[in-house]
Amino acid sequence: MAQKQYLVTGMSCEHCAAGIIEEVSQVPGVTEVDVDVKAGSVSVSGAELDDARLRAAIVEAGYKVTEPVAA
Repeated sequence: MAQKQYLVTGMSCEHCAAGIIEEVSQVPGVTEVDVDVKAGSVSVSGAELDDARLRAAIVEAGYKVTEPVAA
C-alpha cells in the first residue's frame, strides 16, 4: 500500500478536515485519509496513488497544497 503526505495551508477546524477527507476519498485508489489540522498535514493511503489527482482534490476542497512530504 502506498502512502503520501502533504502540507496544506488554510485549514483551521474540523470542518476543513471533513471537506478535504470528502474530496480526497473520491480519488481512485484511496483507502484512507488522515488530516491533522494543527500540523497542516494530510496523509493518504491506498494503491497506486496519483499525485496530481490528490493535489487537485485538496485544491477542489479549497486549500493550497505544498510539495509532498517524504513518507
